Amino acid sequence: MKLYFSPTSPYARKVRICAQELGIVLEEILVGANPSAAADPVLAAANPLAKIPTLVLEDGRAIYDSRVIVDYLDSLTDRALAPRSGDARWAALVEQAASDGILDAALLSRYELAMRPEALRWSEWLAGQSGKIERALDLLETSVRDAANPGLGDICVACALGYLDLRFPDMGWRSGHPKLAAFFAAISERPSLKSTFPA
Repeated sequence: MKLYFSPTSPYARKVRICAQELGIVLEEILVGANPSAAADPVLAAANPLAKIPTLVLEDGRAIYDSRVIVDYLDSLTDRALAPRSGDARWAALVEQAASDGILDAALLSRYELAMRPEALRWSEWLAGQSGKIERALDLLETSVRDAANPGLGDICVACALGYLDLRFPDMGWRSGHPKLAAFFAAISERPSLKSTFPA
């Protein structure tokens, strides 16, 4: 299977970590991730949205977005990063949604700050994105995390925290979230996280 990815994409990182934790080897194909640039033609041929990550199966079918890819990979093994059914499954999927929501808000803020001229930036809108991130972090702080045997929710949370460190190093999310900080320090030592750290 081929995975189209960018090393700085937190969504692609989530897929790459999950694949490693499941023992699945993917052929990783690096593509650009500049939202203002023309779509990569190979990526666009596989995924009409031309978004990463995109997984192309051996029969040529494409699977996207990251949530669908992770669910597909999880179905291939007995490891079950997300429980197969019951309340525990819904809890893991909600944690994924909260983590992806942090990423969505952080990416939108990144684009606003990096790509829009300063005179045209909307400070109230940026504050709204920051509020989403803070509320989601507060929610995730209340959950029990497992860095030694991470499930889907743990991996998603780690990817969100890693992206905040990468793009917003002065945010200071650790100061109000000591449990998340301790968890992130521990899970960051796993080979799957070290090998996917954006260079």
